[in-house]
Amino acid sequence: MDIFYSSYIHHLSGTRWPILCLSILLAASACGSDILMITMGGTKSHKIPFWELARGLIRRGNNITLISAFQPDFHLEGLEEIAPEGLASFIRSYMSLDLVGARMRGEEPLPYKDIVRFGYEACDAFLNDYETRSFLRSGRTYDLIILDGAYPECALGIVYRQKVPFMYINTVGFYSGPTSISGSPAPYSVTPIFAKSFTDNLNFIDRVRNTFWHVGAFAGHAVSVTILQGVLRKHFGQQIPHVYDMGKNVSFILQNGHYSVSYPRPYLPNVAEVACIHCKEPKKLNADLEDWISGSGNEGFVYVSMGSSVRTDNMPLTVHRMMVEALGRLPQRVLWKQDAEQNLTDIPSNVRLYKWLPQQDLLGHPKIKAFVTHGGLLSMFETVYHGVPIVSIPIFCDHDSNAAKAEVDGYAKKLDLQYLTADKLFKAITEVINDPKYKDQVKRRQVLLRDQKESPLERAIYWTEYVIRHKGAYHLQSPAKDLNFIQYYSLDILFLFIALVIFSSLILMYIVRSGFKKLADYVQRKRMNQLMDTSCLKRSKKLIDQSKKKL
Repeated sequence: MDIFYSSYIHHLSGTRWPILCLSILLAASACGSDILMITMGGTKSHKIPFWELARGLIRRGNNITLISAFQPDFHLEGLEEIAPEGLASFIRSYMSLDLVGARMRGEEPLPYKDIVRFGYEACDAFLNDYETRSFLRSGRTYDLIILDGAYPECALGIVYRQKVPFMYINTVGFYSGPTSISGSPAPYSVTPIFAKSFTDNLNFIDRVRNTFWHVGAFAGHAVSVTILQGVLRKHFGQQIPHVYDMGKNVSFILQNGHYSVSYPRPYLPNVAEVACIHCKEPKKLNADLEDWISGSGNEGFVYVSMGSSVRTDNMPLTVHRMMVEALGRLPQRVLWKQDAEQNLTDIPSNVRLYKWLPQQDLLGHPKIKAFVTHGGLLSMFETVYHGVPIVSIPIFCDHDSNAAKAEVDGYAKKLDLQYLTADKLFKAITEVINDPKYKDQVKRRQVLLRDQKESPLERAIYWTEYVIRHKGAYHLQSPAKDLNFIQYYSLDILFLFIALVIFSSLILMYIVRSGFKKLADYVQRKRMNQLMDTSCLKRSKKLIDQSKKKL
């Protein structure tokens, strides 16, 4: 036994990770940390990835504080939620816009000026709120701050105040801002703007348009941040660094994407993809829903939901009536999530309206045939995770880019609300249900999405605790984050090379011209000398002849 024990200890001492170091690391990861999460997102769906990560971190003994514009929906031991009324009131007012009506009229659902003003007006409402000011004065400290990659600029002021490492959860997966500013490549040639229906397969005209929108988005963001910087200085002092400089120092980014459902991207080591961090296996439905679905027989059912970002109680009645007409013609039964009671009559017998429905449990039900959705990113992940083909009706923000990717991947039918009719909607749903290619393609994507060495939640927890263990994990950062556009793409080197070529060409031209000039002068002088010599010789000969005649 003693020989075996000695051999075992000798083996451990020769391993790459000595057992003492391993114990220290395990102890560090098990220690409860205080983590602050902040999302300034304008829709409730932004909270979902934070909720899921919080649940996982709490199970490992960590304490979470989550700040958002939305009141908590449940109580979870270890999770404290703060919803400042100033921010919540601003978000409610902002999101009361007629998004669907604007899209039907062919207008931008969110005008450019409203997109630009959101960041600094939301920041002002947030920091002026009494509850926020009380929180900042409380003196509470944290080990790590996790921000939403969508509109993180205001919360960077709190990072500055706390002076602790911070991470992003980039909830809008196709938004390349957070990953780009931290150094990951995002060339416009293959990075479609998240607010338009481009894919990464762009022809020349598409690349021109895509670049135009990227430059326009950057210009608007720069204007918004310039005003927001003034808001931060008012609350955190004139010495606060610029928002862009603070944003570059992000320790790690949990990217809400995955190459099976978004696009393959060349991310740096401080980025990990965690798409479907919230996805779960379906649970049994309540008796009422299950009985009604079972009554559909072999036809099954269709699920309709426009998510949390598009409130159906703000939709024009004409849209409701059009959808009711289309859904009533289906042989399938229909479950339709509504936000409030509508002034609708003659609801077809195959259609049921609910204010809330368990979306993932329905998507995982064996009798579901299709999902009609607005194209929100989390809904797109869920439909692939559960293997359900979709009909997408994009409204605003990233809906178009999400729907375009799903359509290219072959499991979605994308419709334009501006030209939508009841007949077009009915035919699209029927096509998605009856054409096997949609089901085949979504099942293929389902296999790719699920084929991972660990779950997205496990990956997110590991990297979060990794950042805490290493007090920021700044060794994962790339110096590319500190380069400007000209330096990053070596345009200064290109300009130098061009300048050298031009300078060398000018010098060569000068030398050649000078050489030719000198050669010409030499030839001319030589010819003149020859002429002069010949002339003098002739004149001398003539003088000699004249002298002889006189003699």
